[in-house]
Amino acid sequence: MDLNFTAEEEAFRTDVLDFLRDKLPRRLADKVQGGRRLTRDDMAEWHAILHAQGWLANHWPQQYGGPGWNAVQKFIFENECALAGAPRVVPFGVNMLGPVLIKYGSEVQKRHWLPRILDGSDWWCQGYSEPGAGSDLAAVNTTAVRGSDAQGEYYLVNGQKTWTTLGHFANMIFCLVRSATDVRKQEGISFLLIDMNTPGVEVRPIVTLDGEHEVNEVFFTDVRVPVENLVGEENKGWTYAKYLLTYERTNIAGVGFSVAAFRRLGKIAAQQQRNGRPLADDPSFAARMARVEIDLENMQTTNLRVIAAVAGGGVPGAESSMLKIRGTEIRQEISSLTRRAMGPYAQPFIEAALHDEHYAGEPIGPDEAASAASQYFNNRKLSIFGGSNEIQKNIISKMILGL
Repeated sequence: MDLNFTAEEEAFRTDVLDFLRDKLPRRLADKVQGGRRLTRDDMAEWHAILHAQGWLANHWPQQYGGPGWNAVQKFIFENECALAGAPRVVPFGVNMLGPVLIKYGSEVQKRHWLPRILDGSDWWCQGYSEPGAGSDLAAVNTTAVRGSDAQGEYYLVNGQKTWTTLGHFANMIFCLVRSATDVRKQEGISFLLIDMNTPGVEVRPIVTLDGEHEVNEVFFTDVRVPVENLVGEENKGWTYAKYLLTYERTNIAGVGFSVAAFRRLGKIAAQQQRNGRPLADDPSFAARMARVEIDLENMQTTNLRVIAAVAGGGVPGAESSMLKIRGTEIRQEISSLTRRAMGPYAQPFIEAALHDEHYAGEPIGPDEAASAASQYFNNRKLSIFGGSNEIQKNIISKMILGL
């Protein structure tokens, strides 16, 4: 594969850079690059800007609102966005549910839900993991019992989901539910779309080690869901779940964000002093940075291969698991090195400084120090969610080696 961009691709990069210069609010870029926390409005603002440009769902077919980009254009766009400090697009509607609906949804579902994903009418979250059903996702126990009355056919949903990212912002959730118990566990799962405002839905916060309220528990007690909110066929949800997870795992790799984080690490290492010389000149630290840089270059190549396969009509297979493993390990190593580079300044941080760009208190150490520990702890989860890295290695061995 020739990794040199053509003249047309370089022209596209120029268009992307012009767009980011003109449309990316400096306030949002400063927040992202400074490691401060984005609000719901911040994320919705960038979503709306991309939608207005027609660049939000850049991997969707044009007939559903995609821009018609090829694999290289998508790669360029995501990398330049990351380097510019653009917020990550909230993935649940655009990157996860959208492709499932396009491939498996009915025409009625596509006409209704896809435009609402694009224009931000619906904020989606993911109802996959449960207590006792994380890496073994097929063990989900949230039940959906089909019934009917004068108002029509419905499913009655009962159970619990956990680690629901940004569920406290969402008005919709796509869920894996157990709709049959007399078959193999993978064969008794259905894929439902549930309105979070339905009576019986309760969201409870989970505060993580970094002090952040990012994830939640969601409880369902006799929640009535119209049958028309079933995606595809009843008891075929495991197929749709696996298809969705290939997109989630590729997204978790976060190639562009790793490139941006590595560049910031390089600047920090050049500025920080150890024993009277730049940290970048320390043999041990420099060796770890070199190892990350090599791994990152290799991952970019693999990422292009996966995107090219999807653009050609294929579905990423073992490659998405490879990207997920290496991508999360690289991001964790970069955050670890950043924390180490900050030394004692990485430990204390002022909570207000992570939320408010107008915080007027005295900073503790360099600007990069405020979020170093928080991001390090938050990134510990990367090798677990989307299917733990140990499970990904099993998938790779089965798909490639036949073990």
